[in-house]
Amino acid sequence: MPCNTPTFPLFLTALLLALAACGGPQSSPYPALVPSETLLIEEPLSPSPAPELEARAAALKARAAALRSATP
Repeated sequence: MPCNTPTFPLFLTALLLALAACGGPQSSPYPALVPSETLLIEEPLSPSPAPELEARAAALKARAAALRSATP
């Protein structure tokens, strides 16, 4: 779009007004920050689901083996 068209100044004015509207006062205050001490506290880990998942995997493998042996 060449700069000598009559719509360019209108477009530029609208763009500048839109950008100026973004810098206005905020309608809500900035949220409070969480203290880093609460983020860095080491909490006990939840129990590992690995034994249950391994048992489920073994049961599925046994079922698959049974289906393979039953299928001609």
